[in-house]
Amino acid sequence: MKQKTLIDQLGISHTFEITPSRIISLVPSQTELLYELGLESKLVGITKFCVHPYHLKSTIKPVGGTKKVHFEKIRLLKPDIIICNKEENTKEIVEELRKICTVWVTDIITIEDNFRMISDFGQLFNCRTEAKKWNDKLAFALADFKNFIKDKTDGNSWQKVAYFIWKDPYMVAGADNFINELLKLNHFENVYQDQGRYPEVDIKTISLIGNPDLVFLSSEPYPFKEEHALEIKQYTTHAKTFLVDGEMFSWYGSRLLKAFEYFKKLHQEL
Repeated sequence: MKQKTLIDQLGISHTFEITPSRIISLVPSQTELLYELGLESKLVGITKFCVHPYHLKSTIKPVGGTKKVHFEKIRLLKPDIIICNKEENTKEIVEELRKICTVWVTDIITIEDNFRMISDFGQLFNCRTEAKKWNDKLAFALADFKNFIKDKTDGNSWQKVAYFIWKDPYMVAGADNFINELLKLNHFENVYQDQGRYPEVDIKTISLIGNPDLVFLSSEPYPFKEEHALEIKQYTTHAKTFLVDGEMFSWYGSRLLKAFEYFKKLHQEL
């Protein structure tokens, strides 16, 4: 291949003499995307949280988590490129990894960012046809969902929602993140969207701050259960509480295709 220069989502320029063929992915949703783009044979390292598709856990070397990685294990795998994400992996980790090889960092806030990431991977790994197929599928599914949600909520005010991601301390999704973008896509108004990206909250004041119609308790990163729903419910005046699939609201990449169908079923339950 000819030498090519590509710019990642942090605006950093990378020059490649050959197509990278030994990939380490430190983001579960991006591992799934790389698999869907036909790159399984090039994956040499993943995190312990890379659970889709499930068989990768037994066939590809784990190199730690997203916030704590084993640098020596990564060195020994001799990667050509390491795929990271601005939110999932710390700046310190990324800087240390740059001593090993090229580190490509994604930054996904909007659905448009997701389309760009897929196109970038198509160019980066010489799988443009597969990347275009995925972007076409996602664009079609997005248009279909926008029609669905318009019909579902047309003329009605948006329901107010609080989306919990953590306990001890309780934390919620605020603004400027992918979760909030998907809440907006679903015509939900996030009652914590002016309090930072992932604010800590006091559940005793939940009715005072926005008084949500719905409380969503995510399955990840904290695995909320019914007992937590009961605990929070005693501090709300009228909110319905739901356990929701965190992957559908927070995983970008190819998982978004399944998310659109999940959201339709969720609205039917609501």
